[in-house]
Amino acid sequence: MNHTNQNKEKKSVARNSVFAAIFLTLSKFIVGIITGSIGILSEALHSGLDLVAAAITYFSVRISDKPADNQHNFGHGKIENLSALIETILLFVTCVWIIYEATSRLLSGNFEIDVSIWAYIVVISSILIDLWRSSALSKAAKKFDSQALEADALHFSTDIWSSFVVLIGLISYQFGFQYADSIAALIVAIIVISVSYRLGKRAINVLIDAKPDDKYSIVIDILSKSYKINGFKNLRMRSAGAYVFVEVDILLNQNLTLELAHTISHEIEDTIISNIPNANVHIHIEPIINQRVTN
Repeated sequence: MNHTNQNKEKKSVARNSVFAAIFLTLSKFIVGIITGSIGILSEALHSGLDLVAAAITYFSVRISDKPADNQHNFGHGKIENLSALIETILLFVTCVWIIYEATSRLLSGNFEIDVSIWAYIVVISSILIDLWRSSALSKAAKKFDSQALEADALHFSTDIWSSFVVLIGLISYQFGFQYADSIAALIVAIIVISVSYRLGKRAINVLIDAKPDDKYSIVIDILSKSYKINGFKNLRMRSAGAYVFVEVDILLNQNLTLELAHTISHEIEDTIISNIPNANVHIHIEPIINQRVTN
């Protein structure tokens, strides 16, 4: 699949997520107002922020695949990571409101809600839609190594669990457990905080150029097993969206011809790229006497 088709598919998945978020936000908000359920209203706010996050993801995917230019020599990939960080902030905002509202109801004892068939319809529909879009986003994220789509997929997979919690809260309320709806909302907030932390940590690591440990170990393995080099040093790696930048010095026998040294460096570069899609590899050659050196 060429670059243009890849970008079209990524944008299509992100755009479908936006449409789904619009539908869920409106339906949850309307039913939440009608029933007075804090659990459903918390889900409505959650979905509203999902909508903002999905829109940010869509625009970040559109921008991140633009090629490098004079102002952005390493491309626009970090737009995806910035998008993931913004999603994290929005998720934390969600938690503040949910915790405040649920705690207020628990302290005041005001638990009056009207559980109707529409409450069950919107919650069950939300679970089914989130299953569909989370699966689609996850597949696209793995296919294109996109952190923005991966963040969206993780985001919406937690929506499934939070909707289940709200569903249990509604059922429990009808069986006389009045605290259930507010407790369900607090559990939703805990789930969201957990996801926010993981998303934020990953996004910040990329934005501050922390090395991608999983891909770093792949490069170490390739270099260590290469019998054509005498060793390597100064391996540095960083990520930007779906792209990985690799810099390394390889040590070669000083008696090798320039042509052969150049061929060996290209072989290593090709091996790294075949194992890490979207890798941008820069190899510096250093002459050395014929002995093996470890990093």
